Amino acid sequence: MAKKIRVGVIFGGRSAEHEVSLVSAASVIAALDRDRYDVLPIGITGEGRWLSRADAVKLLKERAPVHHLPEHVLLPDPRKGGLTPINHTSEEAFVQSLDVVFPVLHGTYGEDGAIQGLFELADIPYVGAGVLGSAVGMDKVVAKQLLKQAKIPVAPDLWFFASEYEAGEKKWIAAIERTLRYPCFVKPANLGSSVGISKAHNRAELQAAILLASDYDRKILVERAVPNAREIEVSVLGNDRPIASVPGEVVPSNEFYDYDAKYVDGKSRLSIPASLARGAAKRVQSIALQAFRVLGCEGMARVDFLVTAKDRRIVLSEINTIPGFTSISMYPKLWEASGISYPELLDRLIALAFERHAAKRKLKTTYRPKADWYKS
Repeated sequence: MAKKIRVGVIFGGRSAEHEVSLVSAASVIAALDRDRYDVLPIGITGEGRWLSRADAVKLLKERAPVHHLPEHVLLPDPRKGGLTPINHTSEEAFVQSLDVVFPVLHGTYGEDGAIQGLFELADIPYVGAGVLGSAVGMDKVVAKQLLKQAKIPVAPDLWFFASEYEAGEKKWIAAIERTLRYPCFVKPANLGSSVGISKAHNRAELQAAILLASDYDRKILVERAVPNAREIEVSVLGNDRPIASVPGEVVPSNEFYDYDAKYVDGKSRLSIPASLARGAAKRVQSIALQAFRVLGCEGMARVDFLVTAKDRRIVLSEINTIPGFTSISMYPKLWEASGISYPELLDRLIALAFERHAAKRKLKTTYRPKADWYKS
């Protein structure tokens, strides 16, 4: 029999999206083909403690005490090839080898390039965007600046640091009211799952929204609301030659697709494929692929759009480099509607991780100068 591929599924983490990550990870772990993969769940608590156990999802969901359990961590040492024990009995003193890592870490320290840098240093293949694509995709301000440069349509915006707002609140409020007007959206620049996002209809709501967003990030983004817009999403899959899924539409249960509408009340509806004219569908797919490349993404991403009902104007809202993988998540559902089942999607993502790792392995990491000048 062929040797099974050892997949480390990493989830949880020090993020406001910790709970969403647990649900996504449970779906991924359940769907991985046990005939092909040896699956190692790796949970990271809200405090940053790593647990590599079969019951890691359960422990994190229940917020059970874990201080007495053995820890294994990934060291930035390419010689290790897996998780190294850091507190253990003699029976537990072994490296847990990994062939590939599947990060299902939404938000801070998991989707922003931080842990991807650790994977690179450890020289372990991993699913999803690299350090640059992850960091750029996570920072809505930087992403929008690159999208604008590529002439990809986005909503008008202003951004500032929370410290700047504290030092000049009146100035920033006046600038927002003058250039963006109401209603507008206020967002932490580096977070997902609609955590910390508010829609402001007046000055009082705007001030409250900025304070809320500043609880989650130092950088705040304010965007003009796109009126009467439909929420359209496209899934992208691939490395150098990505492909786009059929578009889908989210019909939120609340005024916008906030955290409760996504995960809590269960009343939002997904329409797959979205009811779009053929030309509009092809246009959002084309823009999704362009944005994927412009922002340096690899492996996977979900690209979100706002499409106006009246004039069918298309505005790119954001890109998610580790999209949700729950049973109700749009990313896998769009691929299922496009002919790729959930288990096959996981197979392809793991294959893409190995493909990129093999390509990078061919690159030179040393340079031999003509003379050993550095020894003198």
